[in-house]
Amino acid sequence: MLSGAHVIIYSKDVEADRAFFRDVLRFSSVDAGQGWLIFSLPPAEIAFHPAAENNKHEIYLMSDDVAAAVESLESHRVQCDPIVDVGWGLLTHLSLPGGGRLGLYQPKHPIARKDGTGPVVSST
Repeated sequence: MLSGAHVIIYSKDVEADRAFFRDVLRFSSVDAGQGWLIFSLPPAEIAFHPAAENNKHEIYLMSDDVAAAVESLESHRVQCDPIVDVGWGLLTHLSLPGGGRLGLYQPKHPIARKDGTGPVVSST
């Protein structure tokens, strides 16, 4: 019935953020026309959390080694917050060139990844 998910990040500088995803994160992409890049993402999962209101959404990238990911990002002059152990994972936030921010974490919880191996638990 469903074949995937399409995530949209709104940005004040789309060209800089597209270049970041292409050149720093090295995500592959297709050009949907006129330079409108759509990036392939690694395996994804979605969770629902209780909230007082609807229509609030967050995007987190995941890493098997968040410290190494931060080191790599910082070598590209990407600003990252200090890594914090929040119980469910090791969490940082990174700044996008367009001014936005994304969460980046190394999960400690089972991962609902569809790779034929069933739930995956990150080693921490």
